[in-house]
Amino acid sequence: MELLPDPVWPVILLAVISFIDGLVCIKPLEFIGRCFEDVGFPRRWWWVIPPIKFAAAAGLILGIRIPGLAALTTVCLIVYLILAISMHIRARDFGRNLFVNAIGMLVICIATAVFCFLV
Repeated sequence: MELLPDPVWPVILLAVISFIDGLVCIKPLEFIGRCFEDVGFPRRWWWVIPPIKFAAAAGLILGIRIPGLAALTTVCLIVYLILAISMHIRARDFGRNLFVNAIGMLVICIATAVFCFLV
Protein backbone atom coordinates (compact mmCIF):
# COMPACT_ATOMS: atom_id res chain seq x y z
CA MET A 1 0.00 0.00 0.00
CA GLU A 2 1.23 3.46 -0.90
CA LEU A 3 1.27 6.11 1.85
CA LEU A 4 1.08 9.08 -0.53
CA PRO A 5 -1.50 9.17 -3.33
CA ASP A 6 -0.25 8.46 -6.82
CA PRO A 7 -1.80 9.87 -8.92
CA VAL A 8 -3.00 12.85 -6.90
CA TRP A 9 -5.88 14.07 -9.07
CA PRO A 10 -8.52 11.54 -7.84
CA VAL A 11 -7.81 12.55 -4.24
CA ILE A 12 -8.17 16.23 -5.16
CA LEU A 13 -11.43 15.48 -7.01
CA LEU A 14 -12.77 13.56 -4.00
CA ALA A 15 -11.77 16.45 -1.73
CA VAL A 16 -13.63 18.94 -3.94
CA ILE A 17 -16.71 16.70 -3.97
CA SER A 18 -16.57 16.34 -0.17
CA PHE A 19 -16.16 20.10 0.30
CA ILE A 20 -19.08 20.95 -1.99
CA ASP A 21 -21.16 18.25 -0.31
CA GLY A 22 -20.36 19.87 3.05
CA LEU A 23 -21.43 23.27 1.74
CA VAL A 24 -24.80 22.02 0.49
CA CYS A 25 -25.39 20.30 3.85
CA ILE A 26 -24.93 23.45 5.97
CA LYS A 27 -28.51 24.42 5.25
CA PRO A 28 -29.45 21.22 3.47
CA LEU A 29 -30.82 21.52 -0.03
CA GLU A 30 -34.35 20.18 -0.24
CA PHE A 31 -33.36 16.78 -1.65
CA ILE A 32 -30.68 16.35 1.04
CA GLY A 33 -33.08 17.20 3.85
CA ARG A 34 -35.61 14.79 2.38
CA CYS A 35 -32.90 12.12 2.22
CA PHE A 36 -32.04 12.65 5.91
CA GLU A 37 -35.73 12.43 6.80
CA ASP A 38 -36.33 9.36 4.61
CA VAL A 39 -33.65 7.37 6.44
CA GLY A 40 -34.74 8.60 9.86
CA PHE A 41 -31.62 10.68 10.59
CA PRO A 42 -32.72 12.96 13.47
CA ARG A 43 -32.84 16.64 12.60
CA ARG A 44 -31.00 17.50 15.83
CA TRP A 45 -27.93 15.69 14.39
CA TRP A 46 -27.93 17.25 10.91
CA TRP A 47 -25.36 19.80 12.07
CA VAL A 48 -22.64 17.10 12.36
CA ILE A 49 -22.63 16.26 8.65
CA PRO A 50 -20.95 19.43 7.25
CA PRO A 51 -17.98 19.27 9.69
CA ILE A 52 -17.49 15.60 8.82
CA LYS A 53 -17.43 16.40 5.12
CA PHE A 54 -15.15 19.42 5.59
CA ALA A 55 -12.79 17.32 7.72
CA ALA A 56 -12.74 14.69 4.97
CA ALA A 57 -11.88 17.35 2.37
CA ALA A 58 -9.11 18.70 4.61
CA GLY A 59 -7.74 15.22 5.33
CA LEU A 60 -7.63 14.40 1.65
CA ILE A 61 -5.83 17.64 0.71
CA LEU A 62 -3.38 17.46 3.63
CA GLY A 63 -2.84 13.80 2.83
CA ILE A 64 -1.24 14.74 -0.46
CA ARG A 65 1.84 15.64 1.64
CA ILE A 66 1.27 13.80 4.94
CA PRO A 67 1.93 10.08 4.46
CA GLY A 68 -1.09 7.90 5.15
CA LEU A 69 -3.58 10.69 5.85
CA ALA A 70 -5.34 10.67 2.47
CA ALA A 71 -5.49 6.86 2.53
CA LEU A 72 -6.96 6.90 6.05
CA THR A 73 -9.45 9.61 5.09
CA THR A 74 -10.52 7.65 2.01
CA VAL A 75 -11.09 4.54 4.15
CA CYS A 76 -13.09 6.63 6.64
CA LEU A 77 -15.26 7.93 3.81
CA ILE A 78 -15.84 4.35 2.67
CA VAL A 79 -16.97 3.40 6.20
CA TYR A 80 -19.19 6.52 6.38
CA LEU A 81 -20.84 5.58 3.09
CA ILE A 82 -21.35 1.95 4.10
CA LEU A 83 -23.15 3.26 7.20
CA ALA A 84 -25.22 5.63 5.04
CA ILE A 85 -26.12 2.78 2.68
CA SER A 86 -27.13 0.61 5.63
CA MET A 87 -29.42 3.43 6.83
CA HIS A 88 -31.06 3.55 3.38
CA ILE A 89 -31.52 -0.22 3.35
CA ARG A 90 -32.91 -0.26 6.91
CA ALA A 91 -35.39 2.49 5.93
CA ARG A 92 -36.25 0.65 2.69
CA ASP A 93 -35.21 3.75 0.75
CA PHE A 94 -34.28 2.10 -2.52
CA GLY A 95 -34.55 5.13 -4.78
CA ARG A 96 -32.24 7.77 -6.18
CA ASN A 97 -30.74 8.64 -2.78
CA LEU A 98 -29.42 5.14 -2.34
CA PHE A 99 -28.36 4.22 -5.85
CA VAL A 100 -27.14 7.54 -7.26
CA ASN A 101 -25.92 9.39 -4.19
CA ALA A 102 -24.72 6.87 -1.60
CA ILE A 103 -23.63 4.01 -3.85
CA GLY A 104 -22.26 6.43 -6.44
CA MET A 105 -20.07 8.10 -3.81
CA LEU A 106 -19.01 4.71 -2.45
CA VAL A 107 -17.86 3.68 -5.93
CA ILE A 108 -15.89 6.94 -6.29
CA CYS A 109 -14.24 6.42 -2.88
CA ILE A 110 -13.35 2.78 -3.56
CA ALA A 111 -11.98 3.70 -7.00
CA THR A 112 -9.87 6.43 -5.41
CA ALA A 113 -8.55 4.01 -2.78
CA VAL A 114 -7.66 1.36 -5.35
CA PHE A 115 -6.32 3.69 -8.03
CA CYS A 116 -4.27 5.96 -5.75
CA PHE A 117 -3.12 3.70 -2.94
CA LEU A 118 -3.25 0.06 -4.02
CA VAL A 119 -2.25 -0.08 -7.70
